[in-house]
Order: sequence, then structure tokens, then C-alpha cells
Amino acid sequence: MMFDLSNVELVGQRTPDPLRFAFQRKKSPHAGGMMHAVKGDDIQSSLEAAHSLVPANRFAPRCLYIHIPFCRVRCTYCNFFQYASSKNLIDSYVDALRKEIEWKAAQAWTQGAPFQAIYIGGGTPTDISAAQIHTIVSDIRRLFPLTPDCEITLEGRINRFGTDKFEAALEAGVNRFSFGVQSFNTKVRRSAKRLDDREVVIEKIQQLVSYNAAPIVLDLLYGLPYQTLDVWQQDLEDYLETGAHGVDLYQLIEMQGLPMAKMVEQGKLPHPADTQMKATMFEMGVNFMAKHHQKRLSVNHWASDNRERSIYNSLAKTTSEIMPLGAGAGGNVNGCQMMQTRDMDTYITAINENRYPVTMMTMAPANKAVAAEVKSAFDAGVVAEHKLDKVAGKGTFSALIPMFEAWEQNGLVYLERSDAEFAHRGYVKLTLAGQFWAVTLAQNLIEVIQGSAPKASDAMAPKIMGGMAMPKMGMPGTSSMPSDAKKTTSEDQKELESKAAHVAA
Repeated sequence: MMFDLSNVELVGQRTPDPLRFAFQRKKSPHAGGMMHAVKGDDIQSSLEAAHSLVPANRFAPRCLYIHIPFCRVRCTYCNFFQYASSKNLIDSYVDALRKEIEWKAAQAWTQGAPFQAIYIGGGTPTDISAAQIHTIVSDIRRLFPLTPDCEITLEGRINRFGTDKFEAALEAGVNRFSFGVQSFNTKVRRSAKRLDDREVVIEKIQQLVSYNAAPIVLDLLYGLPYQTLDVWQQDLEDYLETGAHGVDLYQLIEMQGLPMAKMVEQGKLPHPADTQMKATMFEMGVNFMAKHHQKRLSVNHWASDNRERSIYNSLAKTTSEIMPLGAGAGGNVNGCQMMQTRDMDTYITAINENRYPVTMMTMAPANKAVAAEVKSAFDAGVVAEHKLDKVAGKGTFSALIPMFEAWEQNGLVYLERSDAEFAHRGYVKLTLAGQFWAVTLAQNLIEVIQGSAPKASDAMAPKIMGGMAMPKMGMPGTSSMPSDAKKTTSEDQKELESKAAHVAA
């Protein structure tokens, strides 16, 4: 295993302030490994084979993701918007979705093991009617094998989410609600095309919390236009005021071509926060949560009590297989990572013909568990030697120590070596700066292990090589791959993985 310790893209900058300056920018919304693209002609046969197999391990984590691709208004920062909410279009879509639910529920892979978590996301799932929410959830609970403690999350927005929809969801079996508040500040919300003013949002959340029927979880986004440090501080305080059971703190990831970028270019919006300002906001959020004794479940998620478990988010970002349902849904089954078509007509036609509505698909490599373990570790904030070596081969952690030492010198991690008393029990723990740059570090580690580490941009830079021979990858459960499949890098897969690993980022 070889890596260039002089490459700042790999190990970060040597700086007194690694939180703000270790790297130029976050690499991507999610980390991911190398995949192999499947040609269009082979997609259907590959998926038929994958869904016909009973899971080899019926105790492995599995989830369902159901996509509702409708929003009445497109938020300026959103890359998931597909269709404006229209009653006729929604009705036709729900009919097709129910057919897909019934069809996929009957397949061997589905019935072979129970599901631990279900996430109904979008889009804005709460834009559909109370009756439709009840019907979809009831269909899933009736047709799919679920664990007794299966987490069933309904995502949405506060606007027009009346008590009729809330109570219908509860009656059908929803036991967790996730609302994308993003910011409570009215000016910030209006500039991002979010509906309802601060006072309305707080009052509505407090009303839902008062039911004491299911955890209410919020998403807060930092780095938005007009979101000053004072505004961000108030956002954090407003979270506590609502009494919500949990919160995710996500940094704004700027993407070209989105409404926000165009409005900034046209002078209609100020620039969003730069990387250094977002790092400061992350630091404020971490310190605020610690001060107010919020329980940290991951590097960006906190719970106010034991009711919030965040099972889907934990599994989906890491090791779980996910069956996708609905137009625009992403998932992975038996090594097939797929993205279902976003085109409504194509989706409905495919479902009516009992065809998988998949237009984009890759096959995971034999060492797919390595990427899963790395993502899981960085989400938790700790890389454990015995866990990494189990999936990547004995000696992997030791081979990576020169890189871990470079990260430690650059203020990104604390390295805890194993000793004679506790053999193979070394750990790499993320500092505050490492937590902020967790996705970048995870991506770099995956690429080093898979042999595709980033190269220094300056070809004349002196090379300081570290590491040792790569241990053999002994991975069970490898997936078959068509002989004509084309190898793609993690860069080519960012769109697929970003959508397939839906974490509301």
C-alpha cells in the first residue's frame, strides 16, 4: 500500500487552524468506493437475478426507501426537486407506487429477511394527502417483513402538515418524523424559498411534540445566505425551544446549476458562507450541543433523549442494503447499486409492465464491505483497528499508520496504538477538525485502500511514501458482474451515491 504523505489533498495542510484550513473544501456530500457500471441492456437481467436470491445472512441490516418526488416550491439549494405538487399527477403516482410496493414485496429477496428501518423521503412526502400517507404506510406494513422495532420515518416540511396528516401517519404506523426546517430565521427561510415564518414553525413543532406519540427530528442547515453567526446561534436555541427529540446539523454543499447559484450570480442573493465560516458554525453547533447535554449519535446528529434512535440514517450511510421504491429512489440490493428513473411517465410505464424502473446501475466490487466499514467508522467518529482489519485484511490498520500519523500531526485525528495487552485494538479518533472534514478523510482512506488515492497536483513535489504491502482482501459475498461492465471511479459515482444514500444532506 503506497501513498504520498506530501500530498495535501490526502493528508491535509499543516496549519494552526485545521478546522478551517486543513482542506480547501469538502470533497462531496458522501464518501464512496469504486464501482462498476452496468450497460443498459444488462440492467433488467441483473436486477431480476439479484431480487430472486434469498439473502445469505437473514440478520444483516436492511432498509426500505420510498421516494415521493413532489414539492409545491423548489428550495434554492435543492438538487432533488422533480415535480410541482399536482393532485392529478400525485394520484397517478401513488397508484403506480402501490403497484411497485406489492410487486417488490412478493420477491424472494424481500421476503427472505426482515427490514429494520423504513424512510419515506422526497421531495416532500407531506404534500400528499392524509389518506395517501395512511394507505402507503399500511401497504408497507402489511406486505413487507419488518422487525418488531422497525423504525418508520416520514420526512416532510411543517407547511400544510395538519393534524389530519399527522394523526393518519401515526395510525398507519409511522413512529418517527423528520422535518427539514433548515433555519428558523424568517429572512433566511424566505431567501431559500422555505415557507412559513419562524414563529409559525416553532409553534407547529411544539404542537407535534406535545402529542408525545413519536420522536420529532429536525434538520438544520448552516452556511445559507443571510445566515450570520448570530442567526445560527438563534437557530440552535430555537431547536431547544421546540422540544424536538433530535437534530441533524448539515453544512450547505454548493452545487453548480442550482437556483441559489444562479441567484447569487445575478446579485439577487449574497454569497453563502465560505468553508471557513461553515467550520466556525460547525464548531458552534458541537459546543452548543455539548453545553446543553444533547446525546451525540454521529458526527452531525444529536438526540435530546433516548427516544430518538436514528436507525435509518445510521444504516443507510454505512452497511445496510436498501430496497428503493418510487421515481427517483436510490438503493442497493445484492451488490446492485441502482438509481430509479426520475421521469414520471417512464416510471409508471415500467411499473405497469413489471419492469425495474432503473436507468443507472453499478455493481459493487468484491471489497465493498471496506467502504461500508470506513463510512460507518467516520460517521461514528472512530476507526477501530479490529473492525477495519476484519473487512480489509489483517495488517491494514498497521499499514495505514504513517497516514494516520500525518493526519494526527495536522490536527485531524488522535491515534491510539494497540499494545501487548490489547493487541489489534488501535483506534483513530476524529478531532473537532476531523469531524468537520469527516467525509473528505473517509473518501481519502477508501481510495488509499482501493489503490486510487488522490495524486499530488504538483508533479515536481518531493514524494514521501508511506505504508507497506497491501494485505489480501478476503471478502465474502462477492457479487457477480457482467463481463462487459465498465469500471468507474468514485468521482463518476457521486451523483448515484449521493441520491442512493439519502440522508437529507
